[in-house]
Amino acid sequence: MKKHTFSILLMTVLLLSACTGRRSAAVRTEVKVPRVFVPALPPAALADNEARIEYMREHYWDNLDFTDTAFFAETDTMAMVEAYAGYVGAFLTPDDAEAITRLMDKASATKYAFDYFSMLAEKVLYDPNSPLRNDELYIPVLEAQVASPLLDKYEKLAPEYNLLLARQNRIGRKANDFRFTDTDGRRGSLYGLKAEYTLIFFNNPGCHMCKEITEALCASPMLNEMVENGRLKILALYPDEDLAEWTAYRENIPSKWLNAYDKGTTIRNGNLYDLKAIPALYLLDAEKRVLIKDSTDVGYIEYVIDHRE
Repeated sequence: MKKHTFSILLMTVLLLSACTGRRSAAVRTEVKVPRVFVPALPPAALADNEARIEYMREHYWDNLDFTDTAFFAETDTMAMVEAYAGYVGAFLTPDDAEAITRLMDKASATKYAFDYFSMLAEKVLYDPNSPLRNDELYIPVLEAQVASPLLDKYEKLAPEYNLLLARQNRIGRKANDFRFTDTDGRRGSLYGLKAEYTLIFFNNPGCHMCKEITEALCASPMLNEMVENGRLKILALYPDEDLAEWTAYRENIPSKWLNAYDKGTTIRNGNLYDLKAIPALYLLDAEKRVLIKDSTDVGYIEYVIDHRE
């Protein structure tokens, strides 16, 4: 079990006055120490690692009084983000929606706590830069927000829209079909691509990370061999409108990939895929079921394919 330690650095600030003739004065500034959340600990009798993990899954937040609004106002936010990330990363599986649902139920004790835990979930489970970003775990947070009597109809607008996007192309379900136009002006569709695996690579010209992913895909002997023998089709898809930019960049896309754009930006306009963060990789099986959603990790793509063989 991973160990997560949470520390607070305490700084003491001394303000010394300069001597002014006959008298000097010392000015003291009190430093308010943030309140700290300490996760529960598993009983010593639980020697089995799996049992300890299951205990922490259920009891991690036992030491937190969700009705203590002063705590949320006075605690260190970054420490709480780390605590939330520690909980998700060490004790939940990637599809453990039930645990997140129960946590949001506990946070519903007050609107302050509910908003605070919604914020923590957004930073850990939804932010494109978070290594723990996961729609399957964020969906119950959004569902709780949409159903909560603590939020008014205007506060629910953003969660409703984000929930609509998060529910698209879920792991294990069939991906949304769409049409595309290739560099020769020919029209095609996602479901028209026949291969054991399809990799959709949403990209933008000039995107530094897109370039890094292209290089990583090209450097993979496994994926290149699969492209060569027809087992894998890579669809490099430009989802925006500046075709001059896309045309100028097309020489940077490997010739063995299918390079295309979304004519009329129907994918974005129809909310078929969540494109708030680009690049994004979607790995699909032969039936166009989603194996990997919205990733940037080429190594993980290799891992998933290798473990399906």
